[in-house]
Amino acid sequence: MADRGRGGRGGSGGNSRGRGGGRAGGDDKPKREAILDLAKFADKRVRVKFMGGREITGILKGYDQLLNLVMDEVEEIIREPEGATVTSPPKTRSLGLAVIRGTSLVVINPVDGYEEIANPFINQQ
Repeated sequence: MADRGRGGRGGSGGNSRGRGGGRAGGDDKPKREAILDLAKFADKRVRVKFMGGREITGILKGYDQLLNLVMDEVEEIIREPEGATVTSPPKTRSLGLAVIRGTSLVVINPVDGYEEIANPFINQQ
């Protein structure tokens, strides 16, 4: 009863052996590194594919650890529906500056420096 009136409810007054939600110790864990190092793609043109099939290209201006992206000069690549015959190059739609949410990303790759290959899991006839 000697602690009564000191520190209030859940405060840090008195001893700190109670059920506090505070951090004991300090920052003893090492800082997490990002899964992808997108710094090498900054200010370069990248291609981004989303869940649902949409695809864009643009210049990567910024990003964070959740893979949210800021891109400039963004163009959406409008593809033909599956099953349709592809006779012409895909159409594009200019979007300008865009902020892309990281939870919807499936693929990020540079426009320069990769080669598209045939899908080995589809029967070629």
